Amino acid sequence: MAYPDVVEARVVGDLAFSVRFADGVEGRVLLRPSHLYGVFERLRDPLFFNRLAVTEGFVSWPDDIDLAPDAMYEAIRRDGTWVLK
Repeated sequence: MAYPDVVEARVVGDLAFSVRFADGVEGRVLLRPSHLYGVFERLRDPLFFNRLAVTEGFVSWPDDIDLAPDAMYEAIRRDGTWVLK
């Protein structure tokens, strides 16, 4: 199944951002510190986290860090929030 691209994302708090998809679905993403290991560990730095962007339909940060929209879309469509634990 194809998922709509992310068209907007913005930081709304510590390890939290809002997101809007091309079909109008909107919600929040919350990253828990326990999820931030490996490549994602850099997101613990608030200055780095605030460099959030949308690149080719994905939520992204510098150095090729990104979150695929499929699981994000399903959780937000269902619950309004996607929590990465």
